Amino acid sequence: MNNQRLLILFLLIAYIFSPTLFTWVVNPEGAWYRPYILWAILILAAFIFQRRSNSDDL
Repeated sequence: MNNQRLLILFLLIAYIFSPTLFTWVVNPEGAWYRPYILWAILILAAFIFQRRSNSDDL
């Protein structure tokens, strides 16, 4: 139950800051690797949540 609350909080924060993040990522004067930073953070978060849920299944 605690992981679900953390995930919901994370999604709420992501929803609130999504316009700012989108503007930052698609800025034509920004670095080419900005979208990859966002994807790397998303993959890392999914890995951490998946690892925690698998340890509870044992």
